[in-house]
Amino acid sequence: MSNVPHVLVIAESANPEWVSVPLVGWSLATALREVANVHIVTQVRNREAFIRAGMIEGRDFTSIDSEKAARPLYRIGEAIRGGKGVGWTTGTAVAAFSYYYFEHLVWKSFGDEIRNGSWDIVHRITPLSPTIPSLLAKKCARARVPFVLGPLNGGVPWPKDFDAARRKEKEWLSYIRGAHKLMPGYTATRDAATALLIGSQDTLSQVPAKYRHKCIYIPENGIDPARFSLKAETQYGGVLRACFVGRLVPYKGPDMLIEAAVPLLKARRLHIDVIGDGPLMARLREIVDQEGLDDSVSLHGWVQHTALQDLMSQCQLLAFPSIREFGGGVVLEAMALGLVPLVVDYAGPSELVTEHTGFKVPLGSREKIVAEFRKRLIQISDNPSCLWPLAKAGQERCMQLFTWAVKAKQVCEVYRWVRGERSIKPDFPFLEECLQTWAKAPNSPVDRATSPNASSP
Repeated sequence: MSNVPHVLVIAESANPEWVSVPLVGWSLATALREVANVHIVTQVRNREAFIRAGMIEGRDFTSIDSEKAARPLYRIGEAIRGGKGVGWTTGTAVAAFSYYYFEHLVWKSFGDEIRNGSWDIVHRITPLSPTIPSLLAKKCARARVPFVLGPLNGGVPWPKDFDAARRKEKEWLSYIRGAHKLMPGYTATRDAATALLIGSQDTLSQVPAKYRHKCIYIPENGIDPARFSLKAETQYGGVLRACFVGRLVPYKGPDMLIEAAVPLLKARRLHIDVIGDGPLMARLREIVDQEGLDDSVSLHGWVQHTALQDLMSQCQLLAFPSIREFGGGVVLEAMALGLVPLVVDYAGPSELVTEHTGFKVPLGSREKIVAEFRKRLIQISDNPSCLWPLAKAGQERCMQLFTWAVKAKQVCEVYRWVRGERSIKPDFPFLEECLQTWAKAPNSPVDRATSPNASSP
């Protein structure tokens, strides 16, 4: 058994030129090339971006043309979602059926190699959604090849006080929780998988107890230091500058942020940069006009991800009142630049922000969140020097724990476990434990007992 495993990485959605799930798929898949002999399998729509990034088709990656199913199903999904930028649950459900065809073609191309032992591990990175089964899992189990699934992340419940936002998002399928478990292969996927990488504590809580022994908690998002290499403005005299980054949709709350900040904006004590676009843009412009905030709020619209750090680094604070965020990658991006995050204490962002790196306000009604954000913004504006130690700690935490290189090391330990090279599951309930392990033997991490806080039942 070779010390460096040969891994067939399945990343249907992976693209260095896009954001969200495609960027996660690309970032993790390519980072794994530093710890394993990796060949990436992706969908044909990503082919040109892979080539532009210097990948050689056939050697580094294979593109699978599943457009015969993907294209018509995408059009159907767009038609029934109810509008652009909404109905994401519906879109994911429709896309699941084209993914079956994608994996059928993957097996057609690589099935013989998997059965013949050419691959030590098969690892499906994307889709990230825990609702989409993998028919490869059972086939790999029959071939006695370990199958790793994840990171899986999604399914965060809608807060009860935001049902109106839920309807505006046209998330009709979210009212039928658990329906995805009826999809072909859903149970078989979890039965056959050797390891389940879980991207959030909320997703972990949804995993049945009988699968917990397979679960390893590794947060979904990471940081590419090359993309976020600038340092945020640290001069705290004068006007405090905050940014909001994301789709302008009800559950992310950009309107709540501006409403909370109105007194400070009118007093010219705060400037907000809103970076992103979406259905709420017209409403935000209306608020800015009605309140006379043209000089205090900049609505930048959509910005290329490669140019994002230029705008963010002019700020000291990320103000992000999203009430249903699975991963919260923008929080890590902000901390990597030296911005201090101000978030709602719920789901993904809550897991990434600690009392030493940022601020969290309690989840509650819209009115309560607006009030708590206003209170915290005023406190920060009154004492902006409080940001410096938080910014420094957040930046250090990101560079130590959340780069893609670090995540590749974590996944490498999972690979060692599923191949029998380490006897104890490499649980990462708290990422700081990884640093302690690597510090003892940076070139050959040692086995350690499972933490009492681990995910095993």
